Amino acid sequence: MNQIERYVERILAESAPDKPLWNIEKLKQGKINGWNYIDGCMMIALLNLYRITGQERYYTFAEHFLDYYVFDDGSIRGFQEEDYNLDNICEGRVLFDVYALSGKEKYRKAMETIHGQLLRQPRTAEGNFWHKAIYPNQVWLDGLYMAQVFYTRYTTQFENGKAYEDIRRQFRTVREKMYDPETGLYRHGYDASGAAFWAEPDGRSRNPWLRSLGWFSAALIDVSAEIASEAADFRREMGDIARELAKNLLPYIDPDSGMLWQVPNQVGREGNYPETSGSAMVAYFYLKGARLGILDPAYADTGASIFQSICNRYLKETDGKLNLGGICLVAGLGPENNRRRDGSYEYYISEPVVENDAKGLAPFLMCYTELLQSNKEVTLK
Repeated sequence: MNQIERYVERILAESAPDKPLWNIEKLKQGKINGWNYIDGCMMIALLNLYRITGQERYYTFAEHFLDYYVFDDGSIRGFQEEDYNLDNICEGRVLFDVYALSGKEKYRKAMETIHGQLLRQPRTAEGNFWHKAIYPNQVWLDGLYMAQVFYTRYTTQFENGKAYEDIRRQFRTVREKMYDPETGLYRHGYDASGAAFWAEPDGRSRNPWLRSLGWFSAALIDVSAEIASEAADFRREMGDIARELAKNLLPYIDPDSGMLWQVPNQVGREGNYPETSGSAMVAYFYLKGARLGILDPAYADTGASIFQSICNRYLKETDGKLNLGGICLVAGLGPENNRRRDGSYEYYISEPVVENDAKGLAPFLMCYTELLQSNKEVTLK
């Protein structure tokens, strides 16, 4: 077992379904853990590890974790549809695999619980899902990763692709409304009503934020992987958006750190820093996109280089334990009663930076599994 896998073993050994070590937000708040995207990201990573390494311990942990949250009738501990929170769709992705491997009908029923929220999710005038009920008319890049991968897999597997046009339209609207031609990047959020305090006259937030770009890039690749082969036009359009973004991200990879920065278009500005979670997601985007043939094969080397740079800078051993640092704990836009979250440069660099949070650890491990598949070497100091 190599150092990275020993690191994962340690994290799992110190975690339980109601108190996972990787959910730093909940631990800091002292709150009881519930169904959430942070755990979802970690379960996705663990099932990837199981699939690539064949090590049963990863699947066993993930199934035990989910078994705690999913009840026999398909209801889910801590899941509240009335929040209409796209983040809570994310963990639904793992239900497909755990159902197929375990045969437990409750996981199939839980898919319907999750899908039911999407059927009733409020939408903007253009037809995009609201990010959450507390963010009316708002579309965040994060939400494309949180909801659309589950939505695509569900409609491919159970509906013969009935929702493809809806999904395609939502990505197209994001390209039209949130893309910034001056930087070649996307802004973090868009308010279709223009009413949010953080919105500029065109409805967009002021800046790109690295992790939101990472979520979006990963969504492009993961959604593409779930589209049926016969839906060639849909696959081609997703590929076009992905290839444009892949090219446009390249100038923002800092040659000194080998990573991308928290506010990616302001490298070197005081307070800004190379950030782990977004860099890992971009690396995953490059690695998986190249493997699937959506991106040029040369991007695999770019992704591997970013991953190596994260290891060099932020994967450190303290008292005999590896820890992954440089992870922005959280960032968002609003709501109205939290005007500190205004999308400004000053806001994004003010959020805490932590170790071992799954928003960074999970995409780091997703990169690792991609590297295992491509037989690329990683050197740990």
